[in-house]
Amino acid sequence: MRLLLPFLFVASSLFAQPHPQAFTVAKTPAEGGFSAERLKRLDTWLQGLIDQDIAPNAVTFVAHKGKIVHYKAFGYSNLAKKTPLKRDDIYRIASQSKAITTATLMTLYEEEKFLLDDPISKYIPAFKNPTVLVKYDKKDPVGGSYDTRPAKSEITIRQLLSHNAGIPYEHPLDQRPEFNVPFFNSTAPDKLENVINKLAKRPLLRDPGSDSTGAGFTYGLNIDILGRLIEVLSGKSFDVAMRERVLEPLGMTDTYFYLPDSKANRLVELYSKSSMDKPLTLHTNEAYRNFATSGAKTLFLGGAGLVSTVEDYAKLCQMFLNGGIFNNKRILARKTVDMMLRNQIGTAEVWDRKDKFGLGFQLITEGSHYGDQASPGSYTWGGMYCSEFTIDPKEELILLIFTNVQPYAYYSDFVKKFRIGVYQALD
Repeated sequence: MRLLLPFLFVASSLFAQPHPQAFTVAKTPAEGGFSAERLKRLDTWLQGLIDQDIAPNAVTFVAHKGKIVHYKAFGYSNLAKKTPLKRDDIYRIASQSKAITTATLMTLYEEEKFLLDDPISKYIPAFKNPTVLVKYDKKDPVGGSYDTRPAKSEITIRQLLSHNAGIPYEHPLDQRPEFNVPFFNSTAPDKLENVINKLAKRPLLRDPGSDSTGAGFTYGLNIDILGRLIEVLSGKSFDVAMRERVLEPLGMTDTYFYLPDSKANRLVELYSKSSMDKPLTLHTNEAYRNFATSGAKTLFLGGAGLVSTVEDYAKLCQMFLNGGIFNNKRILARKTVDMMLRNQIGTAEVWDRKDKFGLGFQLITEGSHYGDQASPGSYTWGGMYCSEFTIDPKEELILLIFTNVQPYAYYSDFVKKFRIGVYQALD
């Protein structure tokens, strides 16, 4: 038996599967672990959305154990011009920016720059002594009176990462000049430091952490604050720190806050479809449509401000699936990624989905009302312009779909039926 032990160790090492450091295209769906016949259902459904004017376009990326099994473009990047969508067209990814910002911050965590339970005010003093909104004049929220009380505790970095600090997007007082800040993007000459210092003065909607179990989930401008924290800790502009620490090492060469002129023509158009009985129409918000290619280009919002391609973003997903490494570059330690996938919101849930939230991700649970066939332990998030990723460690699978429609009456069906279509084809 003693003689067999070295052999068994060597054999197990030889047969251990290394994490894929680059994507390869499966020669056939079967080689990638998928049914070719069943994948056709996905193509038929997506093309049907284009033909029925339900979606202007869609681009997919599905990789199983590093092998690409579905990477296709459907529809048009510009409906008026009937410009066929290309796989490398660039999309507004909105809240999918959060995972990239979180990865950037966690590289600084690994350099011992902060502790998760440090108060954010230790690094951004404007957050010292937070308050909670008690009541306000609902008839005149802009000019009327309002009352606050001191918060029961300071806001911690952990709470910001898990949306457990009582900081929303829409706030009853957010149109008051002293609290008004850009949520998702800006074409004005705003600067991150000034925006975050102004946000710090806005009353919270509840106490940070909320109770002894840490229960609470208030989705909002938390990760944008952490973009400013990255600047403070790294000594560099947030966009530079992100590029140096995450984007360049992973080879994410098409991910930006603001597109260079040479790539501006690859940005897809933005549409709206507020109800299923209305046609797709050009979005009326000029800033939403054009922030990445026009304006001052000075504000870097880590919660919603990035644009990217589906393949670029897939590299980030594969890095997390690999336990922090891709492109032969280690971004995060395996144990750091493990920690990020632990529930941080106690008994609370992510909206009505029966899911939890970790450090940067929605965690799909056994009781999920959202994850469909995704294995419990999978993690996901999306963006308001309709894009989403899912990472399934059990199946060694990443799946992404992007379009750009906001508001979108078909949003939930779009992302959930895509996921169903992928899983039903997995052998």
